[in-house]
Amino acid sequence: MSIRDWPAAERPREKLLEHGAAALSDAELLAIFLRTGVAGFSAVDLARQLLNEFGSLRALLEADLGRFSAHLGLGPAKFAQLQAVLEMGRRHLAERMRRDSALESPQAVRDYLTARLRHEPHELFACLFLDAKHRVLAFEVLFHGTIDGASVYPRQVVKRALAHNAAALILAHNHPSGVAEPSQADRALTLRLKDALALVDVRVLDHFVVGDGVPLSMAEHGLM
Repeated sequence: MSIRDWPAAERPREKLLEHGAAALSDAELLAIFLRTGVAGFSAVDLARQLLNEFGSLRALLEADLGRFSAHLGLGPAKFAQLQAVLEMGRRHLAERMRRDSALESPQAVRDYLTARLRHEPHELFACLFLDAKHRVLAFEVLFHGTIDGASVYPRQVVKRALAHNAAALILAHNHPSGVAEPSQADRALTLRLKDALALVDVRVLDHFVVGDGVPLSMAEHGLM
């Protein structure tokens, strides 16, 4: 049966317009993105099959072109559309975060860092550079590591902070293992960076560790 033949309240698009996107299941949201099914499968049926094959919506969203295009109903055109949607989402989060002080919008900061870092297969170290009112000046990934860790040089962090004329910054890195638990090395690095940046009057407000769940704030946990 085609989705057009379903009761209006059960059609994903109509359900979204009536109740909002949060009311839809992963399969229903994916079906709206797919728009059409394939022979013998409605868009919702195809979405359910794809989620089963990939294992989760997140795995599908983070798949590379080769793996994505190998599945029924998908291909380079859909991959390009999906990447555009994801990038629009990241840019929306960035604009939302820039509107207010980072300290007044902690959830916006968490959402943005999650969107930028959680999907990365290797460890990255990044900074949010802030002005005197703690508004975001820039976001930069400064160091790329392996899955075991990243080499972070305080001199380079200080150099970029001065280049942005930053008054403060927020540190962030991801744990590809998914466990957002700071290591002893993470804590030691945070202290080294605080000391180095204090010499040029730049404050380190927080250090977020991004894993599979909610990013962990080292400041909130008294770890810095």
